[in-house]
Amino acid sequence: MVPALSPSRAADFKQCPLLFRFRTIDKLTGPPSPAAARGTLVHAVLEHLFELPAAERTTQAAVALIGPRWQALVDQEPDLAEMLAADEDRSQESWFAEAAALVEQWFTLEDPRRLEPEARELFVETEVDGLTLRGYVDRLDVAPDGALRVVDYKTGRSPREAFESKALFQMKFYALILWRQRGVIPRQLQLVYLGNGEIVRLEPDEHDLLALERNIHALWAAVTRAAATGDWRPRRSRLCSWCDFQEFCPEFGGTPPPLPEGAERLALDPNRSGEATLADD
Repeated sequence: MVPALSPSRAADFKQCPLLFRFRTIDKLTGPPSPAAARGTLVHAVLEHLFELPAAERTTQAAVALIGPRWQALVDQEPDLAEMLAADEDRSQESWFAEAAALVEQWFTLEDPRRLEPEARELFVETEVDGLTLRGYVDRLDVAPDGALRVVDYKTGRSPREAFESKALFQMKFYALILWRQRGVIPRQLQLVYLGNGEIVRLEPDEHDLLALERNIHALWAAVTRAAATGDWRPRRSRLCSWCDFQEFCPEFGGTPPPLPEGAERLALDPNRSGEATLADD
């Protein structure tokens, strides 16, 4: 078995080892979130818009994709329709209007008629010193000179500096995979925040990615120790306010469920270390 790690699960462990355990070993999931579902819908619209000829990639065409892409998501996960119907904070009409506003915001930041991505929702994977790194890139652009640009859409607002490191870690993680995979360091990493219409760009270099590689191996050594000992201790932070699993967390008076049989294997099994289903925004 070759162990594997995704940026989402790596970020979980960095934030809180117990959160990593809940998601990776216990397979706990929080209730479907309207915000996460909206993020997934917007991602799907922006992905499928590029199936149209360049001249037809208009705001109107993108908004028109919202209904069909939502139906495709509901066909895959019927619970999403029930979640939206039960949302007491907004009507379905206003929820779809919010999704349309995010799609329209994107057109103020990028012009899809001038873009021909090499790939969308691209699965990337490489092995580095016995550890498989993998993830999904929202969009990969390749310039005529071969330069790579990694693009990630975020349907929330750009975070304050204290919370920005998670998004930058994710992007550098993708850059490291692509570098090891293709032998080329991406020239630019681009985070597109649709919530407030801001683009954050980063130009990584070899020093950045080698440092990240060392960081990932140190993190994985800590994951391996926790898996061997069963010691998945919580790490309290301001992010606890948004955690779906407080009822199981000792920091909030809860008790974690008993570790399942084969917990160590579950923590390290590459087939169980994938990305979240809904957009992590």
